[in-house]
Amino acid sequence: MFRALRIHNYRLFFLGSVVSNTGTWMQRIAQDWLVLQLTGSGTALGVTTALQFLPVLLFGLYAGVVADRFPKRTLLFVTQAVMGATALALGLLEVTGTARVGHVYALALVLGLASAFDNPARQSFVVEMVGKEDLPNAVGLNATSFNLGRVVGPGIAGLLITAFDDRTGPVFLLNAASFVAILGALALMRPAELGPAPQAARGKGALREGLRYVRGRRDLRTILLVTFCFGTFGMNFQVTIALMAQQTFGKAADGFGLLGTVMALGSLSGALLAARRERPRLRVFLGAAVAFGVLEIVAGLMPTYALFAVALVPVGVASITALNSANALLQLRADPSMRGRVMALHVFVVFGTAPLISPLVGWVGEHVGPRWSISGGGVLALAGSLAGAAYLLRAQRAGLPLGQPAPAERAEPVAVQ
Repeated sequence: MFRALRIHNYRLFFLGSVVSNTGTWMQRIAQDWLVLQLTGSGTALGVTTALQFLPVLLFGLYAGVVADRFPKRTLLFVTQAVMGATALALGLLEVTGTARVGHVYALALVLGLASAFDNPARQSFVVEMVGKEDLPNAVGLNATSFNLGRVVGPGIAGLLITAFDDRTGPVFLLNAASFVAILGALALMRPAELGPAPQAARGKGALREGLRYVRGRRDLRTILLVTFCFGTFGMNFQVTIALMAQQTFGKAADGFGLLGTVMALGSLSGALLAARRERPRLRVFLGAAVAFGVLEIVAGLMPTYALFAVALVPVGVASITALNSANALLQLRADPSMRGRVMALHVFVVFGTAPLISPLVGWVGEHVGPRWSISGGGVLALAGSLAGAAYLLRAQRAGLPLGQPAPAERAEPVAVQ
């Protein structure tokens, strides 16, 4: 389960990520709560989420070109430093009593810009640290690191906000300090032990080349389309869980933070299970995507806070299983020179449409009811996942080529079993 940790560079990266991810999840809770304090509006909460993911919509695909052209470790130094600076700025504004919703909007936009370039570089950097044999394990451990932060961070944030009389500034400042861990890990790596992919040639048409490459691969194309459906319509938890906690169940910040922790426990379990798998499998990805839609519908119908919290555990397991499987399948099957652009597409379909959908989800939750926003997303996620599974099954039965991994990165044959 932990075999990739024997590699020095990845071990540093993993430990730094655990600390940084904890701080990041603390900030997510504090940012959402600060917006609700300043406005009391679910629509404003949706706008904040939209602004944070708007750069992915605008620049996410180009960020993949940048990741393929420049050293990924250097890119990560820059993006992580900028993300830490935004946390510091928001913390100082809040503790001095000068924070306004406009400040939150602006800093969410800057954070999103850094994240748009960070995501494809960070995801495609993993194989350069561990190699293709340990990539599925490292992807699972990355998700474990991310979800350890989700387990610990929201609960700490809720307790700190409550302890400081509903003030969120100390949480933002702690998150800013947490970035020292990941920046230190990147600085202490041994460059000679990295295996960088060939850098893409500079010139026009690199983005179109990446899109043509994916369009010609039935397997990659379908994975991305299914991921788009459950990522866009189902994974709006920053908005839906906050509204369920405050408006449906009447909970304060600590109750909201607890829901994030409970869901993260499910995601952590899914991540550990993914780390145990030697190879990612298409049928696991499709099954998890379908299960996610069903489970989210059920969660939205839960009548009490306790039952809603319990229902979030399997939602977390299914979501992280689907995301991890998609991540590993795409990386293993993409040509190394295209990996950054393929992973940028992956990030784009999961997060890039948030600026379009999050305000709508917030509006539905505020004016129609939070249950409609979460269960409705589950219905749409389920429909897209079933359509993707049916498409691949029909293609397989018709004997159509589904696509094959690049020779240097060969994994299992693509088949739905």
